[in-house]
Amino acid sequence: MSALKETLWDPIAGFGVTFRTMFKKPVTEKYPFMDGKKRTTQGPTAPRFHGRHQLNRWPDGLEKCVGCELCAWACPADAIYVEGAENTADDRFSPGERYGRVYQINYLRCILCGLCIEACPTRALTMTNEYELANDNREDLIYEKSDLLAPLLPGMVEPPHEMLISDDHRDYYRGKSLPIVEVSATAKEPKS
Repeated sequence: MSALKETLWDPIAGFGVTFRTMFKKPVTEKYPFMDGKKRTTQGPTAPRFHGRHQLNRWPDGLEKCVGCELCAWACPADAIYVEGAENTADDRFSPGERYGRVYQINYLRCILCGLCIEACPTRALTMTNEYELANDNREDLIYEKSDLLAPLLPGMVEPPHEMLISDDHRDYYRGKSLPIVEVSATAKEPKS
């Protein structure tokens, strides 16, 4: 009896789910098209979501990355490559002695775990809420330093330049801000 059951009934029972769902209409979301329209904004993410990486800047525009390579050492997937170089008086990219001359993240290998963020001593590397990293070209998923750097905000100057916050690089890490520039009284008055 059990041999007959195994031979006849078990294959039919195994394909039961397949036979029950075979004629139902499939539920497929055609991402990024929702309701026939292409999405233009990303959906909300959790507060501590791990998305695309970003290399941050100081308020004067200098890079926070000092090229220490701790993020590359902390990465379990070996997805980060950093090559440090020395700052000079003429070419200053960060307030310290060194800066990250080459910075690459291979998103084909990255598992978005955030260990690189924890290892960074200057908070140069953070993760954004951007999660749409898919691409059909493998080379485009290797992000270079220019792809990862935060955009220049108003008041920032594109490096290389001298330190604008202070002559002492320690003041950058202590949180000293840019000197306040006084606005003349005539500039404040509305035009009549």
